[in-house]
Amino acid sequence: MRTQVVIIGGGPSGLLLSQLLHTRGIESVVLEKRSKAYVLGRIRAGVLERGFVDLLTQAGVDQRLRSEGLRHDGTLLSYDDDSFRIDFKRHTGHSVTVYGQTEVTRDLYAAREASDGKLIFEVDNVKIHDADRNSPFVTFDQNGTESRIDCDFVAGCDGFHGISRNTIPADVRREYEKIYPFGWLGILSETPPVDHELIYSSSKRGFALCSMRNPMLSRYYIQCPLTDNAANWTDDAFWAELKRRIPTQRAETLVTGPSIEKSIAPLRSFVTEPMRWGRLFLCGDAAHIVPPTGAKGLNTAASDVHYLFEGLCQWFDAGDTEGIDRYSERALSRVWKAERFSWWFTSLMHRFPDQGDFDLRMQHAEIELLRDSETAQKALAENYVGLPY
Repeated sequence: MRTQVVIIGGGPSGLLLSQLLHTRGIESVVLEKRSKAYVLGRIRAGVLERGFVDLLTQAGVDQRLRSEGLRHDGTLLSYDDDSFRIDFKRHTGHSVTVYGQTEVTRDLYAAREASDGKLIFEVDNVKIHDADRNSPFVTFDQNGTESRIDCDFVAGCDGFHGISRNTIPADVRREYEKIYPFGWLGILSETPPVDHELIYSSSKRGFALCSMRNPMLSRYYIQCPLTDNAANWTDDAFWAELKRRIPTQRAETLVTGPSIEKSIAPLRSFVTEPMRWGRLFLCGDAAHIVPPTGAKGLNTAASDVHYLFEGLCQWFDAGDTEGIDRYSERALSRVWKAERFSWWFTSLMHRFPDQGDFDLRMQHAEIELLRDSETAQKALAENYVGLPY
């Protein structure tokens, strides 16, 4: 088999790249380790930056997002019972859209299938060969049979645990990592959100986030020790703890109900450099991870796709290598800014085990500065709605 671009990973970044390439007549094959049902069963974040929405529009998959997505012009921050709002629209002229990652993935699958896109599921033993040469190829097993795809380029969109990053020799890669000493316990419930916008709450008991997927599907999180087990948290215990961490007025109006999903996610910041090796390009979690506080994981993957799509179009349309040659530089420049914002926001809103009284007062003072300073609010808003590509 031969194609122009092999895309390893059938999540939203791989599918988006494949769909964008299709709009320019560039062929691709998407290889996915899991089944389609498994991919669509993963619960992920759903706050989309304006740039991501524009990319979905460019790819022709924005119809359902436009009709069902929730536009958010701001967000609420609280410190104990003191709350204030960051107005994205006033500070930047832009909004974000709440639309679940599962729905984005579903829309992209539908678009690729409608265009007879080549999607191969449940593949094993995927290997990238000769990525540092002019004729790379990928081999994989499916149902006990080995197959080979020759190609011009390989896009590694297969996440932190995928094979793409480790294909780059260890003496070429440099990795940066910070592990946070806590996780997020999250639940999904078929209840109306406690507010029409997200609430980020810092309290003496730890961080909490009130979010949503749609008007009758809510997503809530609380900071918890990494040693906790989600199975040991009853629904009643979760709701009681959440109420202790959000402003009293919100706690009194919170609608509770049975959880339909419950899990604990560890938090880490991670970046690998470079994001290109020969004709292999890394996108999204294969190259970088952010803590979820700033809603940047999926959005940073989308910006990678933007830069790679532009570079590949330059190459296939005109033989111009400038875009692919500068892909890693351009992607990493934006990645590190997103990492900074996510690290800062996480440090601002969470309680750390080694914080002393001085650290807590500084944290409180910075939140008060954010409450009182238009300049500080504008900086947060600009980063939250998404820096330009």
